[in-house]
Amino acid sequence: MVDQPDTKTEVRFDCTGTATGKMRNDLDVRMVKPWAETFTLATDEGPFHGGDATAPPPLALFVGGLVGCLMTQIRAFAKRLRITVHALQVDARIRWEWTPEPNKLYSTAPKGFELDITLDSDADETRVKELIAAAKRGCFLEQTLGRANVITHRLKTADGWTDV
Repeated sequence: MVDQPDTKTEVRFDCTGTATGKMRNDLDVRMVKPWAETFTLATDEGPFHGGDATAPPPLALFVGGLVGCLMTQIRAFAKRLRITVHALQVDARIRWEWTPEPNKLYSTAPKGFELDITLDSDADETRVKELIAAAKRGCFLEQTLGRANVITHRLKTADGWTDV
């Protein structure tokens, strides 16, 4: 087990994705700060996008990541707060709006992220709510979704990198 840092610390992941099939992407995901870990993941799409469905689509990994992040934080923080969790289930409804555009393109927009938590514990409701509040603060994905973010994109050209 890795010790928790004593001060504010940057957490950084890097990922290299390589197109390896019709729509399949093999992903080398690396946690580089505050310690090193490596994960190999894949995404694919089904026939709608011309893929072979050899791996989950990116949205499935996104939704699973959000639910898994919150569940992990609940259990990790329960230990730290000395709250016993006998059973835990999270049911999520994640909704987007899909709008068709010309040339068979489309645009999307988030509509809602609903997480229903079923938690069996001997702790009273006030303590359980404190636990969930702490887990929400500690869930990297939930905190990312709850804020306006700047996402930049660059394209490698013959002259170097250009913003797109």
